[in-house]
Amino acid sequence: MSKECAICHKSVAYGNAISHSHRRSNRRWEPNLRRVRIVVNGAPKRAYVCTRCLRSGKVQRAI
Repeated sequence: MSKECAICHKSVAYGNAISHSHRRSNRRWEPNLRRVRIVVNGAPKRAYVCTRCLRSGKVQRAI
């Protein structure tokens, strides 16, 4: 599974975790994805969608 939203294409972001002593190590921020049934071209389809797209109404859920 790729960590990418099917609607807005939000994906993993990379950066540094910085400790109290200021030592750096690599880390990643992963998008909050949910596997939902959405309507695509009039047909229901399962896709991974981020919760921001679900909350803002960019996706029509298939029931």
